[in-house]
Amino acid sequence: MSIIEVKVPQLSESVSEATLLTWNKKVGEPVSEGENLIDIETDKVVLELPAIKSGVLSRILKESGSQVVSGEVIAQIDSAATVAAPAPVVAASPAEPAPKEAPAAASPSARKLAHAHDVDAASLKGSGKHGLVTKEDVLSAVQSKSAAAPASVSTATGEGRTEQRVPMTRIRQRIAERLLQSQANAAILTTFNEVNMQPVMELRSRYKDAFEKKHGVKLGFSSFFVKAAVHALKKFPVVNASVDGTDVLYHNYFDIGVAIGSERGLVVPIIRDADKLSFADIERRIADFAARAKDGKIGMDELAGGTFSITNGGVFGSMLSTPIINPPQSAILGIHATKDRPVAENGQVVIRPMNYLAVSYDHRIIDGREAVQFLVAIKEYLEMPGLVLLDL
Repeated sequence: MSIIEVKVPQLSESVSEATLLTWNKKVGEPVSEGENLIDIETDKVVLELPAIKSGVLSRILKESGSQVVSGEVIAQIDSAATVAAPAPVVAASPAEPAPKEAPAAASPSARKLAHAHDVDAASLKGSGKHGLVTKEDVLSAVQSKSAAAPASVSTATGEGRTEQRVPMTRIRQRIAERLLQSQANAAILTTFNEVNMQPVMELRSRYKDAFEKKHGVKLGFSSFFVKAAVHALKKFPVVNASVDGTDVLYHNYFDIGVAIGSERGLVVPIIRDADKLSFADIERRIADFAARAKDGKIGMDELAGGTFSITNGGVFGSMLSTPIINPPQSAILGIHATKDRPVAENGQVVIRPMNYLAVSYDHRIIDGREAVQFLVAIKEYLEMPGLVLLDL
């Protein structure tokens, strides 16, 4: 048979349904094998659905915005069909209107952003190469749209007082659900400490050029925090454990979730077996996650599991916060902005680059003593990075 069914790919067990974004092809248009037909948004990631055969898109069974499930047929491709030759061009009479220009192509990230804000990307004038519609073009249109005519307004409270109702994206709904789940199902407490980042900063400054030359990736601070956390988790295994009914499930592996913010929302991809990775390996993983998070290209399997998480509000300027545990994990490390502050050393006031650390933990299985000692261990590993390098 020449008819090929286009099906929703298998979603993870924790994802029951997904949302179709914008079709990239219209019925009757040719498609090439491997060409992305449509993006599918789950509560965790955005998936591309490539054509498995070349041909012509003969039917669309599910329109943009439809809710779909794993294996559902959403379109058909006729692999035996060919695109009809264009009709001969007939000169238009002076009275006939000039043909409309073809809609400008849009980048994948621009299409996702346009769908999220109910903007017709095809109607925009692209500022990119060859007229490509970029994210900046969409953002500009969103701002203009908001200023000119909000989608849904209420003026019942007085002249000029308006409101706009915007549905949550699926990923934002999932974030809200999980945060409420964490707050409702765990006894969350937070402990704080401060760390002098000067030793790490000096070590990084001394070797960052050589590190990048050898490994092809920049030496950031993230790998130091991940390494320090793993070493501390080895000393306090209950912080790496989770609650399973009336049991405590201890994990003999260290899968570290790293929170990454994007335009679509927060995602926490997992660095598997972080204890077995080098500093360079960790930096590569984090850089790769950050790049793919922008376009929603992180796979669902990369977001599943995890035994402990790290979140860095310092990149946005946060000085102090109480991070929320990512269930079913039992603890999370919050990192904040490093700032020069006066501190006392040997009876003298000196200026040091200080960072406030926070550990939120599930008090059902982690006692305050263990949580405090765990955070002190992280502090010691950061203030004496040689202990991590020598595996002490």
